[in-house]
Amino acid sequence: MNKGVKIGIVAVLAVAVGIVVYVRTMHHAPVEPAPTDAGRTADQRLPRLLDLGSKTCIPCKLMAPILDDLRKEYAGRMEVGFIDVAERPEAVKTYRIEGIPTQIFYDASGKERHRHWGFMSKEDILATWQELGVTFGPPASVE
Repeated sequence: MNKGVKIGIVAVLAVAVGIVVYVRTMHHAPVEPAPTDAGRTADQRLPRLLDLGSKTCIPCKLMAPILDDLRKEYAGRMEVGFIDVAERPEAVKTYRIEGIPTQIFYDASGKERHRHWGFMSKEDILATWQELGVTFGPPASVE
């Protein structure tokens, strides 16, 4: 690799690091969840996990079956949402996304309680809910 290419790579990396540092130092107000609670009473609201990613990103693709699993297993006890930021680029600003995938944990009142950037296993997601003091109880019986 010639010297010019190496200098170019270092310059690109320096700019990328500068952007990340700038974004991380900006003041961020809490972000409210998407308005899916419209028309619901307080006792009808559920804790919500919102995953923001892309259908083309490898870690995001790995998250998809986990989100589907959680959606099915915790139906009626937790809402699980996904926003593809490639299809909805305004979500990057709305939810202050610094990288994908990003998981945002909201309590039943809609308050953001935790945020994670990167792949997250099902076990880690459930452990995070537990650390936040959110319990889901047994699934509703199907009869």
